[in-house]
Amino acid sequence: MPNYADSQRDLDSYISARVPVICLRTIEQPRALRLVRTAAGHARRSNMPFWIYTRATGLRDLRSNTPVMDDRSLTGAMEFAAAQFTSRPNATLVLVEPDELDSDTPLTRHIAELARLADTNMGSIILITDSPVWSGLQRLGMSLALDLPDADEMYAVLSAFLDDHRGHIPVAWNEQDVRRAAEFLVGVTEGEAINLMATVAAKGTVEAGDVLRLAQAKDRIFNDLNGLQRVQLKDDDYSVGGLTNLRGWLQQRNRLLQSDLRGTGLRPPRGVLLVGVPGCGKSLSAKSVAAQWGLPLYRLDMGAIHGKYLGESEGRLREALDTADRVAPCVLWIDEIEKGLAGAGDSTGVPQRVLGHFLYWLQESQSRTFVVATANDVRSLPPELLRKGRFDELFFVDLPDAEDRAEIIRLYHRRYLKADPDSEQLSRLVDLSDGFAGSDIEAALHDVGAEVHLSGGPDSLRPSFVQDTFANTVPLSRNNPEQIEEIRAWGRDRAVPAGRGATTAARGTGSPARRIVFLDD
Repeated sequence: MPNYADSQRDLDSYISARVPVICLRTIEQPRALRLVRTAAGHARRSNMPFWIYTRATGLRDLRSNTPVMDDRSLTGAMEFAAAQFTSRPNATLVLVEPDELDSDTPLTRHIAELARLADTNMGSIILITDSPVWSGLQRLGMSLALDLPDADEMYAVLSAFLDDHRGHIPVAWNEQDVRRAAEFLVGVTEGEAINLMATVAAKGTVEAGDVLRLAQAKDRIFNDLNGLQRVQLKDDDYSVGGLTNLRGWLQQRNRLLQSDLRGTGLRPPRGVLLVGVPGCGKSLSAKSVAAQWGLPLYRLDMGAIHGKYLGESEGRLREALDTADRVAPCVLWIDEIEKGLAGAGDSTGVPQRVLGHFLYWLQESQSRTFVVATANDVRSLPPELLRKGRFDELFFVDLPDAEDRAEIIRLYHRRYLKADPDSEQLSRLVDLSDGFAGSDIEAALHDVGAEVHLSGGPDSLRPSFVQDTFANTVPLSRNNPEQIEEIRAWGRDRAVPAGRGATTAARGTGSPARRIVFLDD
């Protein structure tokens, strides 16, 4: 899509060529009108008449804004234009958002006839619309799509806004802050960007921290997100225990996401693919990234995009990814990505086409949309998805080792029991949780917290109850050891370990379920 300068050049050439119909597609009417007025204002066109018609103001002179006739109807404006096209050369009529342009209707046929009349005397009709134009009318001329402001144009918009407010309110932003804010606001209209900045300035100051708050406020203007589910993050703690390598890598990617990458040849980070054992923190990591980075979180359900009609699935995915580009910067969480991309044995070709479009978007999109994709059934992942360069990295999330289990136990012990376990208790719980996933540890300590709440407080709890609960918890690694071992064998050789070291076999993974009761001393 062309930026403003490219659109200005193209429109100017179309007017100079006296193209009879110029279709200017955009959702930003004010920018489009500014584009047309600039083209009409060139000195070489001073003798060329330009009229503009809108439903609110009727027909007016484009340059002076003076009314041309009392009749404010579109029919009256077109009759006036027909007379002018017949009697004088080089006349131009601008029609703003006329109805029913997308199909073969009496109106579109009337405009087509008017365009043919204009063509006989070097006249032009410019259609400014945000809807498709009937092909029979479009083929009479040229089409031009005005895209939303890019980062450079957004920088100019923000700079002009701040210049107008300097001296009236304190403005702490430097040029780098304005550049970052401009990149964050790519995907909104010029008017929306000004509204967001005015909201920030309304508190009486523009502070350095407002750059990130501006990105968060951007999310509120998108009320109907096609194909995406907005995940509302609560005030809960989204800390992740263990996964040391992954957490350190994410910190580096956060710095890159917020950096000014102009002139570096670098693109914003694309995201990460997390594969591994169920319940070990893959989905929690997506929420943790959004919460810690202060970005909105959206969930794309790959299993729900498939439709029954030809092309419906690809259309839904394209619409969802286009929306993700618009709301960026954001975190896009794709849970169980294999459900939407697994195509083995499918004769329709839909999964392959969906995969192809998704990979193309991963490769080409320049938006600051950070993808956190998770997968449990690693055998179903298409090999194209795993190639280096699709995602920034592929991490394997294994069962936590003893050190990671200790960190996870402390995390959830504080959350549900409001205290740290003593060193002896922690050591016994680490031994008892051998083979546990992080979700198993959380579930056990949640049960303990529920018992504390029902029994009236921690003083009424038997000292050994926590150990009893852990001992009587049967994790997935012992319920389904063959499947878990298959997942772990895949991840050892094909992905970077998300934990602090190489994948190691958990003791007791293949042992039968145990039930141990600790008696009071």
